[in-house]
Amino acid sequence: MSIYIGNLSYQVTEDDLKRAFAEYGKVNRVQLPTDRETGRPRGFAFVEMETEAEESAAIEALDGAEWMGRDLKVNKAKPREERSPSRGGGGGSWGNNNRGGRH
Repeated sequence: MSIYIGNLSYQVTEDDLKRAFAEYGKVNRVQLPTDRETGRPRGFAFVEMETEAEESAAIEALDGAEWMGRDLKVNKAKPREERSPSRGGGGGSWGNNNRGGRH
């Protein structure tokens, strides 16, 4: 399982996250997603720790804590939903751009 960390400063680095979470146990992995176009961090990250107890301690201590000028949102990461190409996109019809033209 991993931990989701949201509302991160855009200046945060993977090393910053490793140091912060190492206070609560062994950090196995840090993922800091970046924007494809700008290369800038996206404001959230994932941290995997050695044990469930270490993850729980980190979540309890850091959720809502101020870090680098931001109030962190820290919780258990939800499993990633697979994106399906056949999945419908909702109510929009892109091919028929008739926006109320008939009265």
